[in-house]
Amino acid sequence: MTDTYVGAVDQGTTGTRFMVFDHAGQVVANAYEKHEQIYPEPGWVEHDPIEIWENTKSVITTALGQAGISPDKLEAIGVTNQRETTLLWDADSGKPVHNALVWQDRRTTNRIEALEEDGLVESIREKTGLEADAYFSATKAEWLLENADPIKMERTRPDDIQDRAERGDILFGTIDTWIIYNLTGNHITDVSNASRTMLYNIHDLDWDDELLEEFDVPRAMLPEVRPSSDEATYGSTHPDGFLEAAVPVAGALGDQQAALFGQTCYDAGEAKNTYGTGSFFLMNTGEEAVESEHGLLTTIGFQRSGEPVQYALEGSIFITGAAIEWLEDMSLIDDPVETAELARSVNSTDGVYVVPAFTGLGAPHWDQRARGTIVGMTRGTRREHVVRATLESIAYQTRDVAEAMEADSGIEMQSLKVDGGAVKNNFLCQLQSDIIGSEIIRPVVDETTALGAAYAAGLAVGYWNDLDELQHNWQVDREFTPQMDEKRADAMYSRWGDAIERSRGWATDDAE
Repeated sequence: MTDTYVGAVDQGTTGTRFMVFDHAGQVVANAYEKHEQIYPEPGWVEHDPIEIWENTKSVITTALGQAGISPDKLEAIGVTNQRETTLLWDADSGKPVHNALVWQDRRTTNRIEALEEDGLVESIREKTGLEADAYFSATKAEWLLENADPIKMERTRPDDIQDRAERGDILFGTIDTWIIYNLTGNHITDVSNASRTMLYNIHDLDWDDELLEEFDVPRAMLPEVRPSSDEATYGSTHPDGFLEAAVPVAGALGDQQAALFGQTCYDAGEAKNTYGTGSFFLMNTGEEAVESEHGLLTTIGFQRSGEPVQYALEGSIFITGAAIEWLEDMSLIDDPVETAELARSVNSTDGVYVVPAFTGLGAPHWDQRARGTIVGMTRGTRREHVVRATLESIAYQTRDVAEAMEADSGIEMQSLKVDGGAVKNNFLCQLQSDIIGSEIIRPVVDETTALGAAYAAGLAVGYWNDLDELQHNWQVDREFTPQMDEKRADAMYSRWGDAIERSRGWATDDAE
């Protein structure tokens, strides 16, 4: 199989990547394109699904072309995606009825608060493993069904969008479903993405009728749920399509579960943290869905064909890498590479703390109305202090989740596998090790999200034989061990808790 490969579409919050991997799990082709972030109102975030699909085609053809790889040399394609981001499209035309509502979007906050008032939070948690939050897909789908109907402009006497959805003429999907649909023509999602919709019962492994009724989401519009690595495959690309080849699409995973799979965390107790737009800390809990008592999510990790579902505990941190982008937006830095040098140029933050709660606080705090906060500034505060405080906020938020993870699982974490764009920053990795008090392990291939999707697809078609083969591929780039005095780290972290309290409950309907 030296002359064949597996490809992975990695459709993320800010852009789309296509990577091609060889049998050793090494990258042989890579292309990336950004897409527009649309902010119609404060707290609202949208993406154009057509732009995402056009970019997907572009990065696939660009990566293959630059590497001189013919599409018929691809044994399979896997898909990984920004989770929870939700769209509806017309089954006849294949056109979206509205922009996709991004996972960061907070327009349904009031609906979540109504669920809390109605006492439905515990039932949702028991069925889905999730906290009731605007982060997930259910209230986004409900909003779209109630508010998005450009189809009426194309019809003289149109049916209501809800009626069309009841007949299956309007389709629901997260971004994996949209990509798979456009690649194969089939309406499919995998168990990991389904588990993030707040509509899927992770114990029964089926869409939940009571939740569908609560959010008025017709079952007819929902995708078929399949294993993350599917020997039956989800279908193939069309020989007459843009690839001009029939390539099986055989694996799909939400981006964080894909990173768990790519980091070869196949056994209970193994954990990884991905630093992207947000940070997502997952621990494999095996075939047991561990219920969290400390603000974490219980989610589906992955499933292989014919095997039981593997569950995970997850701590979802909404803003980490995006905080570095914010520094750039505010002209405090010109390039993310600068952050390490600027942070090292001062010995501390001089008491400054940045809480990057731009879209609320995720795990373990879960405050939809928290907002970004800077505390502790004096007249002597310089940009170096703010930059360092922003990097420290990433480490503190990870410790928040790590402590909750240890409390829920009863497992003391000795090491943490890390990946994502931010882990190229050695200063941040060392800081993370200091604050969390554990070894940090960075792999050679740090694009483990794409790698996980490729592994899932490749296993399904026999390109790789088993999990042992994948674990053999995994290689360490660098390890970081705690260097900071433990008392100092604890004192810094304690003060972080005070800063968190200052950010809570800031947003009100009048203010937004």
